Amino acid sequence: MALIVQKYGGTSVGSVERIFAVAEKVKGYRDRGDQVVVVVSAMSGETNRLIGLAGQIDESPDPREMDVLVSTGEQVTIALLSIALQKIGCPARSYTGGQVHILTDSAYSKARIRDIDAARVKADLDAGRVVVVAGFQGVDEHGSITTLGRGGSDTTAVAMAAALKGDECQIYTDVDGVYTTDPRVEPKARRLERITFEEMLEMASLGSKVLQIRAVEFAGKYNVPLRVLSSFEAGEGTLITFEEESMEQAKISGIAFNRDEAKLTILGVPDQPGVAHKIIGPISSRNIEVDMIVQNISADTGSTDFTFTVNRGDFKRAREILQQTATEMSAREVLADDKIVKISLVGVGMRSHAGIASKMFEALAKEGINIRMISTSEIKISVVVDEKYLELGVRALHEAFELEREI
Repeated sequence: MALIVQKYGGTSVGSVERIFAVAEKVKGYRDRGDQVVVVVSAMSGETNRLIGLAGQIDESPDPREMDVLVSTGEQVTIALLSIALQKIGCPARSYTGGQVHILTDSAYSKARIRDIDAARVKADLDAGRVVVVAGFQGVDEHGSITTLGRGGSDTTAVAMAAALKGDECQIYTDVDGVYTTDPRVEPKARRLERITFEEMLEMASLGSKVLQIRAVEFAGKYNVPLRVLSSFEAGEGTLITFEEESMEQAKISGIAFNRDEAKLTILGVPDQPGVAHKIIGPISSRNIEVDMIVQNISADTGSTDFTFTVNRGDFKRAREILQQTATEMSAREVLADDKIVKISLVGVGMRSHAGIASKMFEALAKEGINIRMISTSEIKISVVVDEKYLELGVRALHEAFELEREI
């Protein structure tokens, strides 16, 4: 007998028919003797509908009340799924995040989980029930409802699995696993049987939308095996786990990319200690995250050029702040470009294989793709290129590293 936590996203529970399909799948696990906890999201489109209603009343509604509002979407789903399970002869009981004491901090709309009291859930499981828990939400120390941010149901599921010491946390979504890259860009992309937490964390942070970063972090921290599966078709999915000896054979596990990149350059600033802080400090203080950074010696003696990337949504604000900084530092010019993308190779095999970067650069050069910036870590190499080369670059790298082939 295994204890399994399953999470179903909005498209998986988007209609009564799909809710019944989920109920049948859950019943199958229980009938074979497993204990099952199900974490669900709101039905697809429901959260946006609720946000829209609030927007008709107030363009800037109170954050606490917004969390009260949007958390109701999951409450609807847990009740409907529990009713469906009971209808097909499977004992079930639903709980909101507050009812199972998912304790969070008080950062409305982006709260973080501090603790879970799993006693009530364990008692229900021991009594033979399926427990259905509302994802995406919790309660703070003052008793106020909080939400965990977009994709927070993944984090709820992993946290429940950690608290219950579950055997596996299964994330059901509209894809059947983690692929070497986005199949919509490269049709030859291959589903991976397994990938390490470290690689998945890099893939998620670099643009892969399969799993929420916080969920992967949580799973790695508490050693919760994660499996990504399709709600709509049978299959083994992709297992996310710790590195094993057999996994070291793969040089590259996947290619991630991010379209939401923008690049800013400040030219001719004094080449002296503290200049980086003077440039980046005002940006960071406005909660704008800086990604890649390159500093070069300028053609002018005693000056330097400084380039960095930000999310495209922060581009205009970051440019305004940088222009003000340029005036204060008597810099020569500010250059801005929001037509760039980031392409990244990810793989634990980089640790033991030389020549990955050289092969990557050669493949891009053959296609006439100019690299604007480069960033590396122990298991990833990222390059910034012009936006128009995104799909060509991904396909060229996928072919160069033969990612369509099974290891």
